[in-house]
Amino acid sequence: MLAVLAFAAALWGLGILLRVPVAVRVAMLALLYVGVLAAQLALPEGHPLRLATGGSPEAWLILGGVAALGLGYGSLVAALRRRARKAEVKVEKTGTFSEAELERYARHIVLREIGGPGQKKLKQARVLVIGAGGLGAPVLQYLAAGGVGTIGVVDDDVVDNANLQRQVIHRDADIGVPKVFSAEAAMKAQNPHVEVRPYKRRLDEAVAAELFAEYDLILDGTDNFETRYLSNRTAAGLGKPLVSGALSQWEGQLSVFDPARGGPCYECIFPEAPAPGLAPSCAEAGVVGPLPGVIGAMMALEAMKFITGAGAVLRGEMLIYDGLYGETRKIGLHRREGCPVCGGQ
Repeated sequence: MLAVLAFAAALWGLGILLRVPVAVRVAMLALLYVGVLAAQLALPEGHPLRLATGGSPEAWLILGGVAALGLGYGSLVAALRRRARKAEVKVEKTGTFSEAELERYARHIVLREIGGPGQKKLKQARVLVIGAGGLGAPVLQYLAAGGVGTIGVVDDDVVDNANLQRQVIHRDADIGVPKVFSAEAAMKAQNPHVEVRPYKRRLDEAVAAELFAEYDLILDGTDNFETRYLSNRTAAGLGKPLVSGALSQWEGQLSVFDPARGGPCYECIFPEAPAPGLAPSCAEAGVVGPLPGVIGAMMALEAMKFITGAGAVLRGEMLIYDGLYGETRKIGLHRREGCPVCGGQ
């Protein structure tokens, strides 16, 4: 058997020296293998040729199986590489991506659900994020990292030392800096290929409709009900989807409120704000540091799914995550008849 393997190695080496194509060399080895295996199976035991080539077919069958697995794996890897190259070429032909961007977004491009066309949609998308705090921080980071072309961020607050336990887009050196500018600097440092539009102001009725009209998708990570209801009314009135997240202590929740596409709006589910004291703020009730990262990353994922058309977004569903016990559950949501925001849609 060793003599046959040595002959096969010599045959392969000679093919390399003579610059014989790989496919031809593989075919030569395959013929040698078939001939040896045929000799083992056809010749009687004790035959000199059978003894010279190993004496038993079992070892050759095992070797053939291992070789087949290796060739199959190599073929699969090569096919995936060809697919990735084709996707990159397809994106490059659009003229919208530089080589640096293609390399940066390669893990998106090879995903069947996103690919080159989906990455182009992300680059062309305009997303508005309300709040640059606990939820806004991971949302903004992942939208920028993922290549969303235009990202607006609305917040009237400045970075405080107490924010840094969970608002990871800001640094200690940013204390006292408006959050929108701190977030802008971090996003541009992470991905210079995206456009960031900071709005240092509180969202109010005077600007909400005009501002929302400039964007395709709204993400609400605020911690007060007044802004939540305003965002919902404005987004529903303009037919814009609203990705909404909320936190308290160890638990978070998120949903996509999209009445223009058959889902309920925020006010369908929460027709009125809770009485004072029933829904304490993070400052009052506390919140574990990584929880905003979990929910915020999920919000960014829902946004990317909506933009690219991948999978199914949480429209008509609410995902609830309990970080203390590691439990996740979903509940169905339905439109409320007579809802003053979307009941007539």
